[in-house]
This record gives sequence, C-alpha cells and structure tokens, in this order.
Amino acid sequence: MSGVLYIVATPIGNLGDITLRATEVLKSVDLILCEDTRVAQKLLARFDIKKSLESYHQHSTLWKTDYILSLMEEGKNLALVSDAGTPGISDPGNQLVQAIIKKFGDGAKIVPIPGANAAIAALSVSGFATDKFIFLGFPPAKNKRKKYFQELLASEYAATFYESSFRILKTLSEIDELNSDKSRQIVVCRELTKAFETIYRGTIAEVIAKIKKDPQKGEFVAVFEGK
Repeated sequence: MSGVLYIVATPIGNLGDITLRATEVLKSVDLILCEDTRVAQKLLARFDIKKSLESYHQHSTLWKTDYILSLMEEGKNLALVSDAGTPGISDPGNQLVQAIIKKFGDGAKIVPIPGANAAIAALSVSGFATDKFIFLGFPPAKNKRKKYFQELLASEYAATFYESSFRILKTLSEIDELNSDKSRQIVVCRELTKAFETIYRGTIAEVIAKIKKDPQKGEFVAVFEGK
C-alpha cells in the first residue's frame, strides 16, 4: 500500500492566506518536500509546525525522485509545497506527479489541497471576462519570445502570465511593439497580497508609464484583455 502525496498550496505573500486544511495536512505528514527549505521553514515556524524538510525543485536529480518514490512505497505520507502558490503551476511539481502516476498507476494517491494562486488572484480583480482564459506561465527568456507574445495577443480570451521584476518593462515593451490594437487593456499586479501590493490598469503604454514611476521589485502577474 503506497503512501499519499499531498499537493499543498501555500500563501503567495500574506501568510494569513494559508488554509486550515493545509496546516492540518502539513502537521500530519511524515515529510515535507519543498522548493527552498529556508522559505518553507519560515512558513512552518509561523504556524508552529515541526516537520522534517527535503528539497525538491527544478534541479533535483533522478535520484531524488527515486528516493521520494521509495518513501511512498514504504507507506510514508508526503506533502509537496512550492515557495509560494500552488505546486505544479509553472513549477516542477508536475514532474513528480507524473513519476508517481507512472510508478503506481491506478494505485497512485495524489491529493490536492487547494489555496492561493497568483494567476487566479489577478484574474479575479482584472474586470475582464474570465469565464474562459488562458495561462501562459513565464515568457521565454530568449528563444521563441516573439511567438509567445503573438500567441498572447491573438487570444480571444483573457490571457495571463508571470514575469520577474528584472524583465517586466522589457516584456511589456516588446508586446506593445507587436500589438496593433493600442486601445487594448491590460492589468498588471505587483506583489499580490503583500504590503506593497499594486495594481496597474490601462493600455500597455499607460501601464508601462505607471510601472516606471514605482520601484520594479517583487513578482508581477499580467492579464491581457481578450482580443
């Protein structure tokens, strides 16, 4: 009988956004897999959760995956958390889920513990129609950037993506160069749920001008109006 892997969403900024169920699961498991042990330890300390931590991230080796699978074979219950938000969304957690499904088949026990997600939070305050939308993750740093932006601009539905503070202005400027509809609206959210949460609204050019007036720090989520 294999153990259970819980996919546990954690706050994207404000620690008060963790769910009661998430804290109960984190207290109950045998081991917590995390992106960065230092980040996870701060979260656990806030809620007085004393559990062993094991790193699991995009650079983890095949050996680490095999080790995790062996723990589950022994019947150990594990939780997977990312630094912020829901594991598996623009995050290597989906690779571990695939490995578990391949190993255990129909016997795989993978339980979602839902919670915060930056893309959904941004969509909820965008004011755009969101009965249908697309999520594109992070833009490529180099190759296929133009193709990525063209796909975003061609979407009939609201389109959302993540970007770092180092590239947000460059990315928006490149999109604006390709954008033929200069009246098209965009919402860009910075530092969602944190003390300096800021939401910029307007055309791409207007939002670029607003962002330039503030420090470009933290994580950004952009939502484009459907075509």
